[in-house]
Amino acid sequence: MTTEPPPAATATATAAAAFHAGEQALQDRVGVRERMAAVGPLVLRDHMPDQHRELFEQLPTLLLGALDATGQPWATMVAGPPGFVQTPDARSMWIAVSPDAADPALAQLTPGAPVGVLGLEPHTRRRNRMNGRVATFGVEGLAVDVAQSFGNCPKYIQARAPGLREVVTPPAPPHTLGSALDAAALALIARSDTMFIASASAAQPGAARNDGVDVSHRGGEPGFVRVEHTADGLVLSLPDLPGNLFFNTLGNLALHPLAGLLWVDYEGGGLLHVAARAELLWDDASRAHWPGAQRVLRLVVQGGVWRARALPWRWTPAQAAPQFSALRALAAR
Repeated sequence: MTTEPPPAATATATAAAAFHAGEQALQDRVGVRERMAAVGPLVLRDHMPDQHRELFEQLPTLLLGALDATGQPWATMVAGPPGFVQTPDARSMWIAVSPDAADPALAQLTPGAPVGVLGLEPHTRRRNRMNGRVATFGVEGLAVDVAQSFGNCPKYIQARAPGLREVVTPPAPPHTLGSALDAAALALIARSDTMFIASASAAQPGAARNDGVDVSHRGGEPGFVRVEHTADGLVLSLPDLPGNLFFNTLGNLALHPLAGLLWVDYEGGGLLHVAARAELLWDDASRAHWPGAQRVLRLVVQGGVWRARALPWRWTPAQAAPQFSALRALAAR
């Protein structure tokens, strides 16, 4: 892989370009806006560094976020043999995946559409983000032009490694779920230690670059997503634990309170896609269920899609992220 000099635009990036109004508002609320205004232009790039490109190209899975015509974000995971993701240069990515109407995120990706990308290698806990726009998408693959690239820390990632089963059964047809989901979906959520969330800072797919789509990771011990049946409908709640203070996801939700959630059935290869309306809670009573939480994300489910056997990979059992032992100790006090 050749090394390309950083574009001059990166060195002259401004704080305004680094964080949008929603992100800045949350940074201001917790008293870090000035600090993050200095940090942002140093770590948010308009190209992928070589170490990011290397990670993307060795992954067997990739997380994508997309926005449908109604403004609803969706998240998905696509898969292939390592090398199914390629980065021809620092400003472009190619993914060996075909359009799929059964996938609520892939179905939204047309030329010019914003797309969020997360490359996560669970067994090493490495992860990198890239947001961009679709250049082309057809049976030959998905080409994305890079708009923003940055790294994420390894916090809260449960370590697991993928492997193929001896016989991989073809994917099952998608099963549409109502706002109450169903017993199998609720059971998957209850036992999961990982979820992914897509968000957007604008309601329309054709918006400007800073109004794009993100997809990010959330991790916890099994049961970290709380399930409640309320007067509002099915509500999922999860803690917002200390992070990088970028507030990419929460800043998006402050401007556009719709989220696309994704759970992976790591034993069976299924994907659960859920659409939700989001609210951020700051009060002590809401945080009491999760020691160490700084805020709580409350998600009212709007509906979902279950896709059995959507992925060819099956994963090893998880090894808990080291941060959770500290949280357990905090809860025991």
